[in-house]
Amino acid sequence: MLENLNPQKVFKYFEEICNIPHGSGDMEKIADYCVNFAKSHSLKFVRDNADNVIIYKNATKGYENSEPVILQGHLDMVCQKTEDKNIDFTNDGLDIFVDGDFVKARGTTLGADNGIAVAMVLAILDSNECSHPPIEAVFTTDEEIGMVGAMKLDMSLLSAKKMINIDSEEEYAVTVSCAGGSDFQVTLPVNRVKKYGTEITVTLKGLKGGHSGIEIDKGRVNANILAGRFLNHLNNSTDFDIISIDGGNKGNAITNLCKIRFCVNNIDSFINCAKNYIDVIKNEISEREKEFEATISVGTKAEFDVFKNEIKDNLIYSLLCVPNGVVEMSASIKGLVETSLNLGILTTDTDKVTMLFTLRSNKKSAHIALEDKLKGFFSKIPCTIEVSGHYPPWEFKDNSELQNLYKKVFTEKMGYEPKIEAIHAGLECGIFYSAIDGLDCISIGPNLFDVHTVNEKMSISSTEKIFNVLISLLAEFV
Repeated sequence: MLENLNPQKVFKYFEEICNIPHGSGDMEKIADYCVNFAKSHSLKFVRDNADNVIIYKNATKGYENSEPVILQGHLDMVCQKTEDKNIDFTNDGLDIFVDGDFVKARGTTLGADNGIAVAMVLAILDSNECSHPPIEAVFTTDEEIGMVGAMKLDMSLLSAKKMINIDSEEEYAVTVSCAGGSDFQVTLPVNRVKKYGTEITVTLKGLKGGHSGIEIDKGRVNANILAGRFLNHLNNSTDFDIISIDGGNKGNAITNLCKIRFCVNNIDSFINCAKNYIDVIKNEISEREKEFEATISVGTKAEFDVFKNEIKDNLIYSLLCVPNGVVEMSASIKGLVETSLNLGILTTDTDKVTMLFTLRSNKKSAHIALEDKLKGFFSKIPCTIEVSGHYPPWEFKDNSELQNLYKKVFTEKMGYEPKIEAIHAGLECGIFYSAIDGLDCISIGPNLFDVHTVNEKMSISSTEKIFNVLISLLAEFV
């Protein structure tokens, strides 16, 4: 289907990859494919217990004394489908097609993130025409569920000090830094007493939400943090008890809904106070959160197990005063959020309230300082803290030789300079950067749109351009 597109080998391998099930957590078949490729081309390879595959190719003539380079992408894709699409992602390939300048998949994600990287690298390994230094082609697994494969990779298998990651989604940019992160979980013990009253549920909703890395600086309101402000106002103005509070189900998403269940005696006073303050909030945030609304529903009269007053006070203190959002902007890269945090999940169980924050920073020291700040903040109330899921940042390297070389080649081939970009989200580059002393790294890629959705598409012309830039770049490694 794609064999008539140029460059032919890239699209040939991409189509073959699309025919192989390779959703996150289902890596065996795609790893087999890479191993069989290496065997059929008489190339040395390593496959580890995590199904990561490294394929080695010697330098072409004239490049024997050049330093090696890592070409890297990940093997897994995010599997999403439309409600009416009949597909078994563990056994079936994708139904891909060409629509003008785009490759798409019918009813599913396309997996160009990151199948196109694998296809480009295989095309280079298969070529007898392009000039290049020794290549260490690294295909990692389960990137989409926490960069699991890269975390498990034995970096001593690699000798290169330069790496080209092909997991970016905009042809005009070259990424030179990414954030590290961790999950910071706080558990507040909940002691309850029985109270008789009317159940009232207030739901704060309609907020934009979004990705806690990419959209953290867009002024989007976090529903869990807004709930703290709302509760504090009510606490100063009327009487109530709390039955539960819940908001968000993903740590890395800005929460767009929070539901609070109250036990109330003076219904009119509570509702009037709540409505008046909701109007205040609406007027304040209407320009950036046009769809915000709050619903108030009155339930039955009964006896409820509610938070003790000191637990209620601890919760309100936490939500009202805890830092959230942008902590620091970068002094090196204009417009880059350097450090941030997001209260993505807030849940109530019978005996506890759990808060899960996603922390990010493009600097390791700033990340540690933010963890210490939160530990200090929560030391003032009874709670337990658990920090997990650490992944390292890829710190910006000024005067990077590889970055400057890519800028030169890109400008010559494309006719304009690439945008130097850093992202406030994780890339596998951070793991390689932290494990390989002195690594010089960039991340590039063709134009991809709506990745991780059923509307995902890949630009054919952009793929050709970036592949040609990559070939020209490798030829500069003399």
